[in-house]
Amino acid sequence: MIKAAAVLGPVVTLATLLYVHLALPMQTLLSDYVLVEGGVLPVAAGMLSLAAGCLAVAYGLAVREPNRSAAARVLLVAAAAGLMLSAVFPTDPAPGPQTLAGEIHRWAAAVFFTALPVAGWTLARRRPALPRWNLVRALSVTSALTLVAYLAAHPASFTSALINGGAYYGLLERGLVAVEIALVLALAAVSREAQPAREPAEEPLELAA
Repeated sequence: MIKAAAVLGPVVTLATLLYVHLALPMQTLLSDYVLVEGGVLPVAAGMLSLAAGCLAVAYGLAVREPNRSAAARVLLVAAAAGLMLSAVFPTDPAPGPQTLAGEIHRWAAAVFFTALPVAGWTLARRRPALPRWNLVRALSVTSALTLVAYLAAHPASFTSALINGGAYYGLLERGLVAVEIALVLALAAVSREAQPAREPAEEPLELAA
C-alpha cells in the first residue's frame, strides 16, 4: 500500500495539472488556478497527492534504510508539510493586497521547492554510479537550477526586469513542478530497491560452567 502511494501520488498530481490546463482558463502560475471557478479541488488534490507521495517515500526509506536515510526523510517530511500548507492556505490574487494566508502559501511553497531537491541529493550522494542513482542526482540538480532560474525571473525579483522574466516565469514554474514530480517518482523507485536494514545477529549463549 505504501509503495503504491509513493508512485500513485505523483501520478495523480500530474493528472490534476493536465486537467486544470485543459479545462480551466489559462493562469500565469499554477497556484492561481484556485482563484477561478472549479480550480480549488483539483489544485488541492494535486498538492495533497504529491505530499502523500513524499510521505510514502519517507516511510519506505525508514523501513529499508533507517540510519542512512535520516536526513533525506526529514527533508521529505518538510516538503510534504510545505505542500499541505500550500493546499490549505490559498495564494493571493494579483494585483491585490497581501494576506496572511497568501504569505503562508508562498513560504510553504518555498519550503517544498527547496527541500525536495536537497532530499534527493542528500539521499543519492555517496551512492554507486548506477542509472537509478544518477537519475536522482540529475533530477535534484535540474530542480535546483530551475528553481534559481524561476526565482530570478519572478516579477518580485530585482533581476526579473533585466532578463524579461515576466514573459516566461510561469513556464519556468511549470517546468520546476514537472521536474519535482519526476524526482518524487525516481525517489519512490530507489526507496523500493534500497537494502533492508539487517537485524543484529544474536550472540550465542554461553553454556554455564
